[in-house]
Amino acid sequence: MQMLKDGVLKLAGSVIAIGAFDGVHRGHQAVIKQAVEKSRDNQVPSVVYTFDPPPRNYFKGVQILTPIQEKVSRIAKLGVDYIIVASFDEWYATRPPEDFICELSKLNPVEVTVGADFHFGKNREGDVNFLEKYFHINITPPVYCKSGKLISSTRIRQLISDGDLQQSYSLLGL
Repeated sequence: MQMLKDGVLKLAGSVIAIGAFDGVHRGHQAVIKQAVEKSRDNQVPSVVYTFDPPPRNYFKGVQILTPIQEKVSRIAKLGVDYIIVASFDEWYATRPPEDFICELSKLNPVEVTVGADFHFGKNREGDVNFLEKYFHINITPPVYCKSGKLISSTRIRQLISDGDLQQSYSLLGL
């Protein structure tokens, strides 16, 4: 596994999983594992494209569930070939969605895997439909816990706030 911090990576082909992946919870793991499987099927490298800090921390100051070193470690354990960590700052947050498309194009994706609510670019102008104009998109369905509730970083933060560490660890896959 190779990690690039704001580096330029060029590949002849790839399968990319994109997301904040804060917590690398079971839902995030499903997105990443799906990309790894597809990359093996297509015999191209798998790439995880993530952000530090996560956009919701940058914009709304929400608690970060996983420091970047831990996030990278947890992602690496899922078998990815490359992890790109973009510094999410004022410059990055104001980029038009076309800039992100241009960046992804250098990886020549066979497929891009995201969650259904994925947005990118200035004012979240880019979405799954916009991404689909340029790349083959695979939307990973949401993952639910045994009780039928959606697994999300927001829910995990609430569980931690409520003191329910056992449940939060379960959703994180720890």
